[in-house]
Amino acid sequence: MKYDFLILGVGMQGKIAARDLLEHDNSVFLADLYKENASKILKYPKTEFAIIDLSNIKETIELIKKVDPRVVLNCAEGDWNLNVYKACLQTKKHVLDLGSDIPMTKKQFAMHKDFKKNDIVAITGCGSTPGINNIMLHHAHQLFDSVETIEVGFAWDSNIKKFVVPFSIQSIIEEFTDPAPLIENGKLIEVNPLDRIEERNFREIGKQKCFLVRHPETYTFNLFNKKLGLKNLRYYAGFPSHSADTIRTFIDSGLGNKTPIIIDGKKIVPVDVLTQVLKKLPFPDGYTEKENIWVHVWGKKNKKHHEILMECIVNTLPGWEDAGCNVDTGMPASIMAIMVKNGTVTARGSFAPGPVIPVDLFFKELRERSMTVYQNGTVIN
Repeated sequence: MKYDFLILGVGMQGKIAARDLLEHDNSVFLADLYKENASKILKYPKTEFAIIDLSNIKETIELIKKVDPRVVLNCAEGDWNLNVYKACLQTKKHVLDLGSDIPMTKKQFAMHKDFKKNDIVAITGCGSTPGINNIMLHHAHQLFDSVETIEVGFAWDSNIKKFVVPFSIQSIIEEFTDPAPLIENGKLIEVNPLDRIEERNFREIGKQKCFLVRHPETYTFNLFNKKLGLKNLRYYAGFPSHSADTIRTFIDSGLGNKTPIIIDGKKIVPVDVLTQVLKKLPFPDGYTEKENIWVHVWGKKNKKHHEILMECIVNTLPGWEDAGCNVDTGMPASIMAIMVKNGTVTARGSFAPGPVIPVDLFFKELRERSMTVYQNGTVIN
Protein backbone atom coordinates (compact mmCIF):
# COMPACT_ATOMS: atom_id res chain seq x y z
CA MET A 1 0.00 0.00 0.00
CA LYS A 2 1.27 3.46 -0.91
CA TYR A 3 0.74 5.91 1.94
CA ASP A 4 -0.22 9.58 1.69
CA PHE A 5 1.81 10.54 4.76
CA LEU A 6 4.66 9.24 6.87
CA ILE A 7 4.55 10.70 10.37
CA LEU A 8 7.83 10.56 12.28
CA GLY A 9 7.31 10.85 16.02
CA VAL A 10 4.02 9.77 17.58
CA GLY A 11 3.98 11.85 20.74
CA MET A 12 1.14 14.26 21.51
CA GLN A 13 1.49 16.27 18.28
CA GLY A 14 2.08 13.25 16.07
CA LYS A 15 -1.09 11.60 17.35
CA ILE A 16 -3.14 14.77 16.81
CA ALA A 17 -1.81 15.26 13.27
CA ALA A 18 -2.31 11.59 12.42
CA ARG A 19 -5.90 11.52 13.65
CA ASP A 20 -6.73 14.73 11.78
CA LEU A 21 -5.20 13.37 8.56
CA LEU A 22 -7.04 10.06 8.92
CA GLU A 23 -10.35 11.77 9.61
CA HIS A 24 -9.83 13.71 6.37
CA ASP A 25 -9.60 10.43 4.42
CA ASN A 26 -5.83 10.04 4.16
CA SER A 27 -3.61 7.02 4.77
CA VAL A 28 -0.88 7.39 7.39
CA PHE A 29 2.24 5.37 8.19
CA LEU A 30 3.52 6.00 11.72
CA ALA A 31 7.09 5.66 13.02
CA ASP A 32 8.52 6.17 16.50
CA LEU A 33 10.98 4.66 18.97
CA TYR A 34 8.04 3.31 20.98
CA LYS A 35 5.10 1.45 19.43
CA GLU A 36 2.90 2.03 22.48
CA ASN A 37 2.73 5.72 21.54
CA ALA A 38 0.84 4.80 18.36
CA SER A 39 -1.58 2.22 19.82
CA LYS A 40 -4.71 4.42 19.69
CA ILE A 41 -4.03 5.65 16.16
CA LEU A 42 -3.36 2.14 14.83
CA LYS A 43 -7.01 1.31 15.56
CA TYR A 44 -7.89 3.43 12.51
CA PRO A 45 -7.92 1.79 9.07
CA LYS A 46 -5.22 2.74 6.54
CA THR A 47 -2.45 2.88 9.16
CA GLU A 48 0.78 0.99 9.80
CA PHE A 49 3.73 1.34 12.17
CA ALA A 50 7.50 0.85 12.28
CA ILE A 51 10.18 1.48 14.90
CA ILE A 52 12.57 4.27 13.85
CA ASP A 53 15.67 5.88 15.36
CA LEU A 54 15.98 9.29 13.71
CA SER A 55 19.58 9.64 14.85
CA ASN A 56 20.35 7.05 12.14
CA ILE A 57 19.95 8.86 8.81
CA LYS A 58 20.54 5.68 6.77
CA GLU A 59 17.75 3.90 8.67
CA THR A 60 15.46 6.90 8.15
CA ILE A 61 16.18 6.93 4.40
CA GLU A 62 15.41 3.21 4.16
CA LEU A 63 12.08 3.68 5.95
CA ILE A 64 11.06 6.58 3.66
CA LYS A 65 11.91 4.48 0.60
CA LYS A 66 9.90 1.55 1.96
CA VAL A 67 6.81 3.62 2.80
CA ASP A 68 7.09 5.87 -0.30
CA PRO A 69 4.77 8.57 1.11
CA ARG A 70 3.55 11.61 -0.75
CA VAL A 71 4.66 13.80 2.19
CA VAL A 72 6.80 13.30 5.31
CA LEU A 73 5.49 15.05 8.43
CA ASN A 74 8.09 15.15 11.19
CA CYS A 75 6.54 15.51 14.65
CA ALA A 76 9.55 14.26 16.62
CA GLU A 77 11.67 16.44 18.92
CA GLY A 78 13.42 19.25 17.04
CA ASP A 79 16.83 17.68 17.66
CA TRP A 80 16.25 15.44 14.63
CA ASN A 81 14.79 17.94 12.16
CA LEU A 82 18.02 18.35 10.19
CA ASN A 83 18.49 14.57 9.94
CA VAL A 84 14.97 14.23 8.56
CA TYR A 85 15.58 17.04 6.04
CA LYS A 86 18.69 15.23 4.81
CA ALA A 87 16.80 11.95 4.50
CA CYS A 88 13.94 13.59 2.59
CA LEU A 89 16.37 15.31 0.25
CA GLN A 90 17.99 11.95 -0.49
CA THR A 91 14.61 10.35 -1.19
CA LYS A 92 13.12 13.42 -2.93
CA LYS A 93 10.13 13.74 -0.61
CA HIS A 94 8.27 16.84 0.55
CA VAL A 95 8.79 17.42 4.28
CA LEU A 96 7.26 19.49 7.07
CA ASP A 97 8.19 19.76 10.75
CA LEU A 98 7.07 21.57 13.90
CA GLY A 99 10.12 23.82 14.18
CA SER A 100 13.76 23.90 15.22
CA ASP A 101 15.99 26.09 17.33
CA ILE A 102 17.55 29.04 15.48
CA PRO A 103 20.93 27.46 14.57
CA MET A 104 19.19 24.42 13.07
CA THR A 105 16.59 26.58 11.30
CA LYS A 106 19.45 28.43 9.59
CA LYS A 107 20.89 25.10 8.42
CA GLN A 108 17.49 24.04 7.12
CA PHE A 109 17.08 27.27 5.13
CA ALA A 110 20.61 26.81 3.77
CA MET A 111 19.29 23.71 1.97
CA HIS A 112 16.87 25.84 -0.08
CA LYS A 113 18.68 25.43 -3.40
CA ASP A 114 18.98 21.67 -2.96
CA PHE A 115 15.26 21.23 -2.28
CA LYS A 116 14.36 23.53 -5.17
CA LYS A 117 16.68 21.66 -7.54
CA ASN A 118 14.93 18.40 -6.62
CA ASP A 119 11.47 19.95 -7.15
CA ILE A 120 10.34 19.43 -3.55
CA VAL A 121 9.33 21.70 -0.69
CA ALA A 122 10.49 21.72 2.94
CA ILE A 123 8.58 23.80 5.50
CA THR A 124 9.80 24.15 9.07
CA GLY A 125 7.65 25.43 11.94
CA CYS A 126 4.19 24.19 10.91
CA GLY A 127 2.40 24.11 14.26
CA SER A 128 0.93 26.89 16.37
CA THR A 129 3.97 28.97 17.18
CA PRO A 130 5.89 28.72 14.96
CA GLY A 131 3.16 28.06 12.43
CA ILE A 132 -0.15 29.87 12.87
CA ASN A 133 1.64 33.05 13.95
CA ASN A 134 3.94 32.99 10.87
CA ILE A 135 0.88 32.99 8.66
CA MET A 136 -0.92 35.66 10.72
CA LEU A 137 2.16 37.87 10.39
CA HIS A 138 2.30 37.28 6.63
CA HIS A 139 -1.35 38.38 6.43
CA ALA A 140 -0.65 41.47 8.54
CA HIS A 141 2.56 42.68 6.96
CA GLN A 142 0.89 42.87 3.56
CA LEU A 143 -1.24 45.66 5.07
CA PHE A 144 1.81 47.84 5.88
CA ASP A 145 4.19 49.96 3.80
CA SER A 146 6.82 49.65 6.53
CA VAL A 147 7.08 47.67 9.77
CA GLU A 148 8.97 48.97 12.81
CA THR A 149 8.06 46.64 15.68
CA ILE A 150 6.72 43.11 16.00
CA GLU A 151 5.77 41.44 19.26
CA VAL A 152 4.62 37.84 19.16
CA GLY A 153 3.78 35.07 21.59
CA PHE A 154 1.22 32.87 23.27
CA ALA A 155 -0.76 32.76 26.49
CA TRP A 156 -2.93 29.97 27.85
CA ASP A 157 -4.85 28.84 30.90
CA SER A 158 -7.02 25.96 32.10
CA ASN A 159 -10.26 25.66 34.06
CA ILE A 160 -8.68 23.24 36.56
CA LYS A 161 -5.51 24.58 38.14
CA LYS A 162 -3.58 21.32 37.99
CA PHE A 163 -0.37 20.64 36.03
CA VAL A 164 -0.83 19.05 32.63
CA VAL A 165 2.00 18.93 30.07
CA PRO A 166 1.24 21.90 27.75
CA PHE A 167 3.42 20.53 24.91
CA SER A 168 6.92 19.01 24.65
CA ILE A 169 8.38 19.25 28.15
CA GLN A 170 11.89 19.36 26.67
CA SER A 171 10.97 22.40 24.55
CA ILE A 172 9.26 24.05 27.52
CA ILE A 173 12.30 23.66 29.76
CA GLU A 174 14.48 25.17 27.03
CA GLU A 175 12.11 28.16 26.84
CA PHE A 176 12.46 28.72 30.60
CA THR A 177 16.26 28.38 30.64
CA ASP A 178 17.90 29.19 27.28
CA PRO A 179 18.96 32.83 26.64
CA ALA A 180 16.20 34.67 24.79
CA PRO A 181 17.24 36.57 21.64
CA LEU A 182 15.45 39.78 20.69
CA ILE A 183 16.03 42.71 18.38
CA GLU A 184 16.12 46.22 19.84
CA ASN A 185 16.84 49.23 17.62
CA GLY A 186 18.09 46.90 14.92
CA LYS A 187 20.56 45.07 17.16
CA LEU A 188 20.33 41.41 18.20
CA ILE A 189 20.78 40.95 21.96
CA GLU A 190 20.11 38.15 24.45
CA VAL A 191 18.52 38.21 27.90
CA ASN A 192 17.76 35.60 30.54
CA PRO A 193 14.13 34.52 30.01
CA LEU A 194 12.82 35.30 33.47
CA ASP A 195 14.63 38.66 33.79
CA ARG A 196 11.83 40.49 31.95
CA ILE A 197 8.48 39.36 33.35
CA GLU A 198 5.47 41.48 32.32
CA GLU A 199 1.78 41.23 33.14
CA ARG A 200 -0.48 41.66 30.13
CA ASN A 201 -4.17 41.25 29.35
CA PHE A 202 -5.04 38.64 26.70
CA ARG A 203 -8.34 37.98 24.93
CA GLU A 204 -10.11 34.94 26.46
CA ILE A 205 -7.25 34.46 28.96
CA GLY A 206 -7.30 37.65 31.02
CA LYS A 207 -4.31 39.00 32.92
CA GLN A 208 -1.24 36.80 32.84
CA LYS A 209 2.48 37.14 33.40
CA CYS A 210 4.63 36.54 30.33
CA PHE A 211 8.37 36.57 29.68
CA LEU A 212 10.81 36.70 26.78
CA VAL A 213 11.85 33.31 25.43
CA ARG A 214 14.03 31.73 22.76
CA HIS A 215 11.90 30.94 19.72
CA PRO A 216 12.74 30.56 16.01
CA GLU A 217 10.38 33.39 15.09
CA THR A 218 12.99 35.84 16.34
CA TYR A 219 15.05 34.71 13.36
CA THR A 220 12.38 33.89 10.75
CA PHE A 221 10.28 37.01 11.33
CA ASN A 222 13.35 39.18 10.93
CA LEU A 223 14.51 37.26 7.85
CA PHE A 224 11.24 37.78 6.00
CA ASN A 225 10.45 41.30 7.26
CA LYS A 226 13.75 43.17 7.59
CA LYS A 227 13.28 44.71 4.14
CA LEU A 228 10.20 46.45 5.55
CA GLY A 229 12.40 48.32 8.05
CA LEU A 230 11.96 46.11 11.11
CA LYS A 231 13.81 47.52 14.15
CA ASN A 232 12.30 45.73 17.16
CA LEU A 233 11.24 42.10 17.59
CA ARG A 234 10.28 40.32 20.82
CA TYR A 235 8.82 36.88 21.57
CA TYR A 236 6.80 36.28 24.76
CA ALA A 237 5.56 33.10 26.44
CA GLY A 238 2.69 33.15 28.91
CA PHE A 239 2.04 30.29 31.34
CA PRO A 240 -0.55 30.17 34.16
CA SER A 241 1.13 30.20 37.56
CA HIS A 242 0.15 26.62 38.46
CA SER A 243 1.96 25.36 35.35
CA ALA A 244 4.96 27.71 35.53
CA ASP A 245 5.62 26.82 39.19
CA THR A 246 5.68 23.07 38.42
CA ILE A 247 8.02 23.57 35.46
CA ARG A 248 10.43 25.55 37.65
CA THR A 249 10.37 22.68 40.16
CA PHE A 250 11.37 20.23 37.42
CA ILE A 251 14.24 22.53 36.43
CA ASP A 252 15.43 23.15 39.99
CA SER A 253 15.38 19.42 40.78
CA GLY A 254 17.58 18.57 37.77
CA LEU A 255 14.85 16.56 36.01
CA GLY A 256 15.08 18.87 33.01
CA ASN A 257 18.80 18.23 32.50
CA LYS A 258 20.03 16.86 29.17
CA THR A 259 23.38 15.73 30.61
CA PRO A 260 23.45 11.93 31.08
CA ILE A 261 23.95 10.45 34.53
CA ILE A 262 25.03 6.91 35.41
CA ILE A 263 22.68 4.79 37.54
CA ASP A 264 23.61 1.17 38.24
CA GLY A 265 25.99 1.27 35.29
CA LYS A 266 23.35 2.57 32.88
CA LYS A 267 23.41 5.96 31.18
CA ILE A 268 20.21 7.91 31.91
CA VAL A 269 19.20 11.32 30.52
CA PRO A 270 16.95 12.97 33.14
CA VAL A 271 14.81 14.96 30.69
CA ASP A 272 14.17 11.81 28.61
CA VAL A 273 12.91 10.02 31.72
CA LEU A 274 10.75 13.04 32.63
CA THR A 275 9.31 13.07 29.11
CA GLN A 276 8.29 9.41 29.25
CA VAL A 277 6.81 9.71 32.75
CA LEU A 278 4.75 12.79 31.84
CA LYS A 279 3.36 11.04 28.74
CA LYS A 280 1.43 8.82 31.16
CA LEU A 281 0.05 11.75 33.15
CA PRO A 282 -3.75 11.83 32.52
CA PHE A 283 -5.86 14.93 32.08
CA PRO A 284 -8.22 15.50 35.04
CA ASP A 285 -11.90 14.81 34.37
CA GLY A 286 -13.56 17.90 32.93
CA TYR A 287 -10.22 19.59 32.20
CA THR A 288 -10.27 22.21 29.41
CA GLU A 289 -7.84 24.82 28.10
CA LYS A 290 -7.86 28.10 26.19
CA GLU A 291 -4.94 29.56 24.26
CA ASN A 292 -4.30 32.89 22.58
CA ILE A 293 -1.64 32.88 19.85
CA TRP A 294 -0.91 36.48 18.97
CA VAL A 295 1.14 38.81 16.75
CA HIS A 296 1.18 42.59 17.32
CA VAL A 297 2.61 44.76 14.54
CA TRP A 298 3.38 48.48 14.46
CA GLY A 299 4.45 50.42 11.38
CA LYS A 300 3.19 52.82 8.72
CA LYS A 301 0.62 52.78 5.95
CA ASN A 302 0.30 55.72 3.57
CA LYS A 303 2.82 57.59 5.76
CA LYS A 304 0.55 57.27 8.82
CA HIS A 305 0.98 55.20 11.98
CA HIS A 306 -0.58 51.77 11.54
CA GLU A 307 -1.14 49.01 14.10
CA ILE A 308 -2.54 45.49 13.76
CA LEU A 309 -3.13 42.85 16.43
CA MET A 310 -3.64 39.34 15.09
CA GLU A 311 -4.96 36.66 17.45
CA CYS A 312 -5.94 33.03 17.09
CA ILE A 313 -8.14 31.69 19.90
CA VAL A 314 -8.11 27.97 20.57
CA ASN A 315 -10.24 25.94 22.99
CA THR A 316 -10.31 22.30 24.00
CA LEU A 317 -12.45 20.66 21.32
CA PRO A 318 -15.26 18.14 21.91
CA GLY A 319 -13.88 14.68 21.25
CA TRP A 320 -10.30 15.93 21.63
CA GLU A 321 -10.32 16.47 25.40
CA ASP A 322 -7.12 14.51 25.94
CA ALA A 323 -5.26 16.91 23.64
CA GLY A 324 -6.17 20.19 25.32
CA CYS A 325 -4.97 23.15 23.25
CA ASN A 326 -2.30 21.01 21.58
CA VAL A 327 -4.76 20.72 18.71
CA ASP A 328 -3.41 24.11 17.61
CA THR A 329 -0.06 22.48 16.82
CA GLY A 330 -0.96 19.07 15.44
CA MET A 331 -3.90 20.27 13.33
CA PRO A 332 -2.12 23.14 11.54
CA ALA A 333 0.66 20.70 10.67
CA SER A 334 -1.99 18.38 9.21
CA ILE A 335 -3.61 21.25 7.28
CA MET A 336 -0.30 22.32 5.74
CA ALA A 337 0.68 18.73 4.95
CA ILE A 338 -2.60 18.22 3.08
CA MET A 339 -1.96 21.44 1.14
CA VAL A 340 1.44 20.10 0.07
CA LYS A 341 -0.01 16.71 -0.88
CA ASN A 342 -2.83 18.29 -2.92
CA GLY A 343 -0.49 20.66 -4.76
CA THR A 344 -2.02 23.76 -3.16
CA VAL A 345 1.49 24.68 -2.05
CA THR A 346 3.41 25.24 -5.28
CA ALA A 347 6.67 26.69 -3.89
CA ARG A 348 9.82 24.61 -4.08
CA GLY A 349 12.75 25.03 -1.71
CA SER A 350 13.12 25.44 2.06
CA PHE A 351 10.82 27.88 3.87
CA ALA A 352 8.94 28.92 6.98
CA PRO A 353 5.14 28.73 6.49
CA GLY A 354 4.38 32.46 6.02
CA PRO A 355 5.61 32.98 2.44
CA VAL A 356 4.26 29.69 1.00
CA ILE A 357 0.98 28.75 2.70
CA PRO A 358 -2.20 30.29 1.16
CA VAL A 359 -3.43 32.55 3.95
CA ASP A 360 -7.20 32.66 3.34
CA LEU A 361 -7.48 28.91 2.78
CA PHE A 362 -5.41 28.20 5.87
CA PHE A 363 -7.58 30.50 8.01
CA LYS A 364 -10.70 28.78 6.60
CA GLU A 365 -9.32 25.36 7.59
CA LEU A 366 -8.58 26.66 11.09
CA ARG A 367 -12.19 27.83 11.45
CA GLU A 368 -13.47 24.42 10.36
CA ARG A 369 -11.49 23.08 13.31
CA SER A 370 -13.04 25.71 15.64
CA MET A 371 -9.99 28.00 15.78
CA THR A 372 -10.94 31.65 15.40
CA VAL A 373 -8.67 34.31 13.89
CA TYR A 374 -9.09 37.97 14.88
CA GLN A 375 -7.68 41.11 13.28
CA ASN A 376 -7.93 44.09 15.65
CA GLY A 377 -10.80 42.40 17.46
CA THR A 378 -12.79 41.42 14.35
CA VAL A 379 -13.17 37.77 13.30
CA ILE A 380 -11.72 37.31 9.80
CA ASN A 381 -12.19 33.59 9.23
